[in-house]
Formats: sequence, C-alpha cells, structure tokens
Amino acid sequence: MRLKTSLLKESKHILFVVMEHICVGWTTADELYSCSEDHQILKWNLLTSETSLIVKLPEEIYPTDLHWFPKTVGVKKQAQAEIFVLTSTDGKFHLTSKMGRIEKSVEAHKGAVLAGRWNYDGTALITAGEDGQIKIWSKSGMLRSTLASQGSPVYSVAWGPDSDRILYTSGRQLIIKPLQPSAKIIQWKAHDGVILKVDWNSVNDLILSGGEDCKYKVWDSFGHLLHCSLSHDYPVTSLSWAPDGEVFAVGSFNTLRLCDKTGWSYALEKPNTGSVFSLAWSADGTQLAGACGNGHVIFAHVVEQHWEWKNFVITLTKRRTMQVRNVLNDAVDLLEFRDRVIKASLAHGHLVVATSLQCYVYKNWNTPLIFDLKEGTVSLILQAEKHFLLVDGAGLYTFSYEGRLISSPKFPGMRADILNAQSVSLSNDTIAIRDKSDEKVILLFDALTGKALGDGKPLTHKQEVLEIALDQCGPSTDRKIALIDKNRDLYLTTVRHLGREPKICKIGSMVHSMAWNDAANILCGIQDNQLTVWYYPSVVFTDKELLPKTLCIKDGSEFRRAPQVLNYIGTKVTLRQGDGSLVYSSVLPFPALLHEYSISARWEDALRLCCYAKDQSLWACLAGMAMANRELTTAEMAYAAIGELPRVQYINFLREQPSKESSLAHMLLFSGQVQEAEAAFLQAGLIYQAIQVNIDLYNWERALELAVKHKTHVDTVLAYREKFLQKFGRKETNKRFLQYSEGVLDWEKIQAKIEMELSKERERAANTSVRSSVASRR
Repeated sequence: MRLKTSLLKESKHILFVVMEHICVGWTTADELYSCSEDHQILKWNLLTSETSLIVKLPEEIYPTDLHWFPKTVGVKKQAQAEIFVLTSTDGKFHLTSKMGRIEKSVEAHKGAVLAGRWNYDGTALITAGEDGQIKIWSKSGMLRSTLASQGSPVYSVAWGPDSDRILYTSGRQLIIKPLQPSAKIIQWKAHDGVILKVDWNSVNDLILSGGEDCKYKVWDSFGHLLHCSLSHDYPVTSLSWAPDGEVFAVGSFNTLRLCDKTGWSYALEKPNTGSVFSLAWSADGTQLAGACGNGHVIFAHVVEQHWEWKNFVITLTKRRTMQVRNVLNDAVDLLEFRDRVIKASLAHGHLVVATSLQCYVYKNWNTPLIFDLKEGTVSLILQAEKHFLLVDGAGLYTFSYEGRLISSPKFPGMRADILNAQSVSLSNDTIAIRDKSDEKVILLFDALTGKALGDGKPLTHKQEVLEIALDQCGPSTDRKIALIDKNRDLYLTTVRHLGREPKICKIGSMVHSMAWNDAANILCGIQDNQLTVWYYPSVVFTDKELLPKTLCIKDGSEFRRAPQVLNYIGTKVTLRQGDGSLVYSSVLPFPALLHEYSISARWEDALRLCCYAKDQSLWACLAGMAMANRELTTAEMAYAAIGELPRVQYINFLREQPSKESSLAHMLLFSGQVQEAEAAFLQAGLIYQAIQVNIDLYNWERALELAVKHKTHVDTVLAYREKFLQKFGRKETNKRFLQYSEGVLDWEKIQAKIEMELSKERERAANTSVRSSVASRR
C-alpha cells in the first residue's frame, strides 16, 4: 500500500515572506476547501481538477484551523451540513457557510484560536487557544463551559469516540479530560519536545501524537504507549487517522508518510512542499489532502492495496483498476470499475468490491454481479461462505452473493460508523456485534432474518470485550463464539443456549489476536508471543481437562514484536509482524480431516487417521469428539491411546448402566453439566439416581429436597449424611436434617431398597427394548 500524490504546478495560495499556515477540509469525497494567511478560501474539485475562489476574507482574519460540521451520525443525516468552523489568530472563531459567508463570529480566546473541532454528532464545538484555555460551545456559538485553563498554549485538541472526553496538549504532556466534573483526568508525559498535533480515532479508540521531538507515537485511551517511531529529520507538524482507523498519515517538512494503525510505515513520500501543516482524509478514506508551507495543497490517494485468498493475489493498481493474479499459472486479469474503489474483500471464493456508488461481486473474473449502494461510504465488508455483510454510514446489510438483500439488523443506539472487524463477526447463520454503549455485551442476530436470537437477551461477559469471532462451520444449533476480553483472556461460548444461562469457558490467556479456520472449527491465536492452534476448542464443553492436550503451540522465536493473526485459510496462518512484514505458518491438515470425519460420523476413518499420524493431540481431539457424539467405543480407544485410564473405566461404567436414560445422564455428568444430568434423571422418572448424583457431589440439601418432594429415599440421604459426618467426627447441626432424622438407620434395608430401584430400572429398560424390537419387526 502506498500514497500516489499529485500537486498543481502553480501555488494557488499567495506566499508571504514568512511561512504561512494553511488548513484543509473535505465537503464531499471529491471536493475540498482550503484557506490560508492570504485570506482566501479556495474550493478544489478533484473530478474536474478545477480550483475556484469562494471568498476573500477580511484583512484581519488569519485562519489557523478549519473543520466541517459532521454530515452523518449513526443512521441520521444532519440538516446543518453546509457550514464549517474557521478559527483565526484574532481570538475568534467564525461559523462560515459553504458559500463563504461568515454567519457568526465569536470572541473566544485571548491570542490566537489554535484549534476548533466539532464533536461526532455536531452538538458541541471545542476550541483551544494560545491563552491555554479550552472552551466548549453550542453549535450556535454559545459558550457552555471552560473545560481547562493552563499556562501554556494548547496546540491541538480532539474529541473522544463517544464525545464524552477531550484529549489536548500541554507542552510535552497529553491530557484526557472527561466532561463529567467528578471523573478522573489522565495525564502523562508523551514527548521530549512540545506536542504539536493529536488525533483520536472513534473506531479503534487509539490516540496519535506528534511534536518537536520529531517522533510520532500511538497510544491507547489509557495512555499506554503502543508504538514510538524513530526520530525524523524535522518536527512532526500534522497527523490524521483515516476514518476506518486502519491507517493514518503523518506530515513533516517535505515528508508525507502512510502508516498502519499499529505504527509501522507502509510508504514514505518526499514531496517538495515545505512543512505539511494540516492533513485531512475524505469521508470514504481513499483520499488525503495536505496543507503545505509553500502554499500548495497536496492530494494523495491510496493505491497498491493487496488481498490474498488461496492462489489469488489482487492488487488495486489505480483508483478504478484492480489486477487479479493467479500464482499457480501466472494468469493475470484486469478488473475495471466505473467509480473509485473504496473497500474490497476476498474470501470463500468471492471478491466483493464496494465503489462510491455500486457493489461488485465476482465469482469468476469475467461477469460480476453489480447492484447500487444507498449510502456509498462502505466502511467494512465481512464475508461468510453463503453471504456477506456491508457496513456503511446508515447501517448493516447482509447480502447473498447473488446480490439479494437478506437482512438488516438494527438495535437501539446503533452507530454503524464505529464498527470494525474486531467488534463485528459473521457466520452463515449468525451476526455478532459488540455493543459500544456497554462493551461487556455482545448482541446476537439471526443473519437470515436480522432479528435478535432466542429471547432477544444479549450475551453478557464479566469484563469488557475487545474482539469477537464466530466459528464458520457446522450446524447453527452448535454455533460458537470466541471472545478476547480486556485482560487478554480468551473465552468460548455457545450462541444458541435455549433460555438457560450460557456457559462461558476460558480456553487461553494473554491472547492478542485470533482467527477461525475457514473450513473447520479450528481456532488459532497469538498467545504470549507464541502461535497457538486450538485443534478442537469445543472439547472444553465435553471434557475440559483434555483441552491442553488438543493444543499445538509453535515457538515464537521466528516472530518479532507483537505479531497479529490476519487469517487462517486451509492449512496456512497469515501473520503480520510488528514491523509490517508478513509471515506464514503452516498447520497440519490432519485436524481438519478429523473434524470432517466427526461431522459425517466416519469413526473408523477417524481412528485410522490417528493411528497413521501417531499424534497425541489428534487422539485427544478424537476422544472429545467421540464423547460429544456419544460414540463410546471410539472414545474408549482414543482415551486408551493417550493413557487416560480413569476415563476408560468411566466409559465402561457408562456401558454398565441399567438404562439408556441413565447412561445419557451420566455422560452429562462427565461433561460437568450437573443440573442437566439431574433433569434427565427426573424426566425419565429415575428419582433415586437423581438423589444419588447429589449425594455423590455432597449437595446434601438438594438431595434431601428431592427425597422429601418425591417422598422416597429420605432415609438413604440421612444415612449417607450420617456416614459422611462420622468420617470427620462431626455431629449434625443442620435443622432441616435434624427434622427428618428418625433414630437408628438400617443400612441393610437401605441397600435392599437401592438394589430394588436398580432392578426396576433394568426391567423397564429391557421391556422398552423388547417393545421397540417388536415394533420394528411389525
């Protein structure tokens, strides 16, 4: 990826003897306004390459900053999208119309107003001045409050993602100040020189800063340093996040740099422009404009983006052209588009391209399916095997690969503009979205209807969730979601849990990124700087002690600082290292084959595969899969192969159970599902077995409650309780047990009663099997 820059041959702003300050702002994706100390406001049209003078400002106005009123917020279009705020050196800010008429001028600061920024919904304006004050104004220009006052100038200011916090500079320090008076202020030393520019992205919640120490830095919203650049030759005078938060641009003297959100640099341009004082991205994130010290405005658009899937590599060569290359035979196809390409995604055998007005879906490279887009500014494309999801300024839309709109999920407080690949996930039947208003909550929707799953109750985790991912294979009833929380712990849970509380199981810690395989429910992730592959993560619901045996951990010595998982296709994991280089790691094909055999119940083939591979982790996976499918013979052999003799004995115990119902309930117990096992016993009328389960688990009160409720085996519970207390030399103190105790308990009578219960169960099971065989003969 790089920036393709262009400059007009003649400067359109008149140069003064001193270096002038110039600022820029986009009105649409193809129209830009710029202003400078020559008092001119110019309009630049990129479609016609024409420049026109909008207005010549009064002589006393020397502009310092320009920011357009936001056009769209969430799903609402703003009516007042035709004005911008212009700050100037005379201590005023000016609300100016698109035609250049100053609607209102407000005395704001003593000395120059150095920055002015609308919040994301346009309800407030913040200004920062040379006098060290930061003030918040209504959209009509009425003063609401003075948020801060300090002794040094505030050179730059930015709103937090929810417009509830402010980031501003104070010499070498950065300060995050919440708007609530009682909330805690975060302040830290960020640079070794005065900080000149900051920016805060609403999608990824990351902060950029740059200053006179000639470095740019990336921070999280708690002030933790994520990346520090090497020292440049000159101070960093401007920086700006792209709207989707995936890349940012940095400007310095004769320098323009494009960087990834993690900090490493994609490309460096050296235009002869002087210092780049201001940078602004177009709303679709494809074009960048820079205000330069020599009076020029530099334009750049992003080209040479790459997408890979199996044997295809696709490159955006020009704004409207893509090159498709098949690496197997070096065949090359060119794809031409009517409009500028904004977003693209390549997965599951389909290329989805969103331009400014249309969406193209390619299965082969000759005949795309084309349909029109409503909004045009697509910010995210996610693909599943059967359909894909588009996110734009107005909402979320699921389309089939034939171009048919399938669903459009909606929920209260939805802000589609801040969704990214970490906070949304798509599978063939489910859409998962992390709730921005409460990051512990994950909203789940049916992909085919757009309605909330089940009873509409969302999934709630105990910590804030950073990243979510749905598995891609298997039936919808067995859909799983993996999530990483703010402690960097990895959890797995089911999506459809039929009214009961979902079981959220921890399967890893210190996990920084993850991805599901596209063809099997295998998960990979970077765990403590090592690549870990969970061959069968669902084993945690069947036999969680097997989980460590189903892992494949690859040594992290081949990776450099902070690698990120990009995707996991077939047997290849693609990783992006901290310096931007790509690394590929291969995974054995056997686990995916084992998943395939398990789904199609080919247990003999699965056993042969494990015998051939001679891999303990495969045997462990097979044991878990067989137990989940109640295939006891295969499970017994797999457990024996990994030396789990207690589990082999338990399988034999399951076989000896007098009835199928009893065997099923004990398998639920094996998986740790105690309540479900008890319910299975009670549903089958096996009251004694339900009581005995609670006795074995020392759930004495529940055992007594069941015995009293069903008026049977009260003496059995009391006898086992007495035996338990005698073992520890204790006397009964529980009033409920004392209430039912009736002198000396007869163990022989109790044992006879238990034996009678078991024989009754055997007899009933035998009668059931006889009846079923007679029915089948008939």
